[in-house]
Amino acid sequence: MKNKVYILEDDAGISGLVRVALEMNGIAFEAFGTCESFLKALETGLPDVALLDVMLPDGNGFDVLKRVKAEYPSVCCIMLSALGKEEDKVNGLNLGADDYVAKPFSVLELTARVNAALRRRRHANVLRAGALALDYDTMSILLAGRKLELNRKEYELLKYFIENAGKVLKRETLLTEIWGYESGETRTLDNHVSRLRKMGVTNLETVFGVGYKLNVE
Repeated sequence: MKNKVYILEDDAGISGLVRVALEMNGIAFEAFGTCESFLKALETGLPDVALLDVMLPDGNGFDVLKRVKAEYPSVCCIMLSALGKEEDKVNGLNLGADDYVAKPFSVLELTARVNAALRRRRHANVLRAGALALDYDTMSILLAGRKLELNRKEYELLKYFIENAGKVLKRETLLTEIWGYESGETRTLDNHVSRLRKMGVTNLETVFGVGYKLNVE
């Protein structure tokens, strides 16, 4: 799956230049001109990296940064700002920014910083599948940055789905791997999948006559 970057920037010219540079590097890209549209997009899917301008028509990038880090801590945030004073950079970093780039900036340098952020994420002990993030260190799973409250079997089942995202998994395989059942029919699996869907994991597809698949496209 491609890495994805969102940019919150009201200057279409800047967004266009960044788009060309990142897409040439195989990075998916979406641009937003207002805080409202950017925050709305986060509700349906998270980027790997967010590029945040500070001066925006309907708000302040620092306020957006605080909200992103509070609600979606897994998103790496790079501030883009004409406010190049040291105190502005310090403010952004203290609010949780992972990097700070002052305008005007080199698109090549920005691309290098985005790639560095993506490398840091790959080295983290976290496996991602769409909006789901499995943290092996804390044995927790986040959905769009929100920690799911799972019992042991729910966690093991969703972990198995994430580790095999995009694959059709047979009912027999899931029952054996999670519950140790070698044969026989049970509603246990179906009930657990139903509970995960109610928690918001709506991309669990039923493959009739076979089993289930976690879609990540």
